[in-house]
Amino acid sequence: MTVDISLLRGLALFRQLDETTLSRLMKRATLRRFAAGDTVFEQGAPARTFFMLISGRLKVTQVTADGRQVMVRVVHPGDLFGFARALSRSDYPGTSRAAVDSQVIGWPMADWDAVVESTPQLALNAMQTIGQRLDEAHTRLRELSTEEVERRVAHTVLRLTQKAGRRDGDGTRIDFPISRQDIAEMTGTTLHTVSRILSGWESRGIVRGGRQRLTLVDSDALRQIADPEI
Repeated sequence: MTVDISLLRGLALFRQLDETTLSRLMKRATLRRFAAGDTVFEQGAPARTFFMLISGRLKVTQVTADGRQVMVRVVHPGDLFGFARALSRSDYPGTSRAAVDSQVIGWPMADWDAVVESTPQLALNAMQTIGQRLDEAHTRLRELSTEEVERRVAHTVLRLTQKAGRRDGDGTRIDFPISRQDIAEMTGTTLHTVSRILSGWESRGIVRGGRQRLTLVDSDALRQIADPEI
């Protein structure tokens, strides 16, 4: 499916590109739609395409050497993902699935060099994405190494509501299905521990839960839990 250039105007990466540059960039691109639960690519599969998320949300998971599945990141609209070539890989390091109905642009991996050379903004975005992912990884490693579990969960919920929050009555709801198991995987703890923490927060009016739903009601209280010294 060809790409309608008007879909791209709301994304920061493309705002400074003129019509000619956009048309050239999209000449080899294809638009694909994924229903919630569909797989974009599997861990270990040959990396033949790199992508950008146009709308929706994706969850990226990895299976560890001992067989455990870990949720490693959430892909948000405007994010590049699956660019294994930039990481000097020939395969995808994780599995990407649509958390909600999503639209994705894909380019042949063989076009990576030509695309980034012809579109400096895209190259810059790729470098920023890699830098952000490294920074997120370092932050999570530091939190795992130095913080108690409740603080780690608080930081994770705050990051999710900042990136994917939508006003919902008296709170901010994470706008894609997020389970307690997802949060457990993202914070390096157990489902039982996350359930206990979130239940405690619900009783205090800090969050409001539901089936794969989470709404932050009292952000000040959660920030105090995340960083009590501030």
